[in-house]
Amino acid sequence: MEILRAKTAGFCMGVSLALQKLDSALEQADGKRICTLGPIIHNPQVLADYEARGVFCASSPAELGPQDCVLIRAHGITRQVEEAVRTSGAHVQDATCPKVKKAQLAIRNATENGAVLLLFGEAEHPEVKGLLSYAHGRAHVFGSQEELDSLPLAPDGDYVLASQTTQDRGVFAAIEQSLHRKLARLAVLSTICDATRERQQEALEIARTVDVMVVVGGRQSGNTRRLADLAAQCGKTTYHIEEAAELLPENFSKKMRVGLTAGASTPKKLIDAAQAWLEALP
Repeated sequence: MEILRAKTAGFCMGVSLALQKLDSALEQADGKRICTLGPIIHNPQVLADYEARGVFCASSPAELGPQDCVLIRAHGITRQVEEAVRTSGAHVQDATCPKVKKAQLAIRNATENGAVLLLFGEAEHPEVKGLLSYAHGRAHVFGSQEELDSLPLAPDGDYVLASQTTQDRGVFAAIEQSLHRKLARLAVLSTICDATRERQQEALEIARTVDVMVVVGGRQSGNTRRLADLAAQCGKTTYHIEEAAELLPENFSKKMRVGLTAGASTPKKLIDAAQAWLEALP
């Protein structure tokens, strides 16, 4: 069996930076409790490792105090929650992905004059909630062209179009074209991360040439789910797993070429384990 492993699989820059900051905070704890506000990234194995090292995952600012060092997660948080965190007295370190922070500030600046934000993304995702909080006025979140079409948009209104950083660039481009046909005044922000585009493109290229795809990453990870969706859209059977133990030998019977990729929050050791499992098949 031939295994085609994506070169872009694994940690992105934002995840690596966030975990480096968390590691540094642990090394310099000096008696302080090290906390994250919500999961610092969306990978359960990584989170379990840090929990074992004493990191506390707080669910709200109310759980924090002056004795704590708290890291803002890679996905970012809302402006209101950040204000509450900073007034808690805790020592705050911002581990928001630089690309997410750039998107937050771009939305803030673009909506200063009251333009309505149209945000392409998953409404319940923490990154999207954070992005929304930077809009000065009204905002709508939509996850598909169909949801966008159902919104009551005034043709002569002022609008800003932006996206969750991990969304599909091709879908976003189509959405942009459809809105330009409907709206007289539309500003478009380029908020999709280049690393996301590169991962998605490589996943598509691999999926087109293999018999089956394996995508490794947390099920709460939006960018991992999109990699799996893209591979499946190529008509290839796709297995989204968190760990190699979820794979079943019968699913790879008579398969000659297997594609392997992973989300931006998936550690290398989990990708290596999946590859080793595949290589061990008879």
